Amino acid sequence: MSESSERITMLHGAGGTVMHDLIKNYIVKHLGGLGSLNVSDVLLEALDDAAAVGDIVLKSDSHAVKPIFFPGGDIGRLAVSGTVNDIAVLGAEPFALSCGLILEEGFPLSDLERILQSMRKTCMEAGVGIVTGDTKVIEKGVLGGCVINISGVGRRTDALERNLQIVKRYRENFSSRWMLDSNLSDGDKIILSGTIGDHGLAVLSAQEGLKFGSEIRSDVKPLNRLIQRLLGEAGGIVAMKDPTRGGLADALNEFSEKSHVGILIKEDKIPIREDVRAACEMLGLDPLEVGNEGKIIIGAVKEKAEEILEILRSTEEGRDAEIIGEATRSFMGVAMETVVGGKRIIARPIGDPVPRIC
Repeated sequence: MSESSERITMLHGAGGTVMHDLIKNYIVKHLGGLGSLNVSDVLLEALDDAAAVGDIVLKSDSHAVKPIFFPGGDIGRLAVSGTVNDIAVLGAEPFALSCGLILEEGFPLSDLERILQSMRKTCMEAGVGIVTGDTKVIEKGVLGGCVINISGVGRRTDALERNLQIVKRYRENFSSRWMLDSNLSDGDKIILSGTIGDHGLAVLSAQEGLKFGSEIRSDVKPLNRLIQRLLGEAGGIVAMKDPTRGGLADALNEFSEKSHVGILIKEDKIPIREDVRAACEMLGLDPLEVGNEGKIIIGAVKEKAEEILEILRSTEEGRDAEIIGEATRSFMGVAMETVVGGKRIIARPIGDPVPRIC
């Protein structure tokens, strides 16, 4: 098939290899290299969760979840949390957001008000405000109701600086100013803040009208306050990601690829709710590939891993946290030690198996 006859598919927006190829081969190809020449900046071509220019972190994120209301959340809570968390995992504190609303003709004002109330509540949880924005209305029948873009800025904090100093006690050659995907090193521990698959299965149940016995609810929430606490009270963190589209499998493969290390995880340490596990088995889904919106993957020096885990478990967001594995130089890629003692390769998924989850 010639390049001119190729078209965008749903997989191009679903995380995984297809989306990453689109970003690398088209977006970065044409828009990369336009940023600052400051060597400490984190720009588009780094493909991290956000960009850093000087002491400021920038992020823009668009959301077209279907349906716009789902168990545990809605498009407004999702949009605010998504941008806040992408800023936070670099180690910055988000302090201002902008909001772009694209509304379809005929969209109920009662639904809009419900979404805006949810956004306000989520902003208050995160301690951040929406300070500017834009609203557009398009013809009925071409959008599916509502799409929201949230852009935001974050800044360096004392907690981040303290964390970096602690990292340098254990790794003298550590020079990064931010929590980047490329910061992992041999022996670093991998910590997961809680159960996986909740958000993707909650959205899927709303999309398809599925019943799984108990209601599976999305984990969507802003995590910036938790992240700043971990940086300030424990320290020793070198990298963080929120495993959204493509789930845990995609996020770990990004870590591995960018840090040039292998990652070995243990199946019996990965927290998964029993109803989520059962639903995935029934539907033929791998919970490691299902997206999340309220979890963090943390890479930390091994000396501080247990302290980070203890703090996480003392919070509502992290009560199910586990140390799930470690980085290694003995192989490349991601592998999982199964409960029966074998090893399974965890490849980067082609895309998230659940469409329109964010």
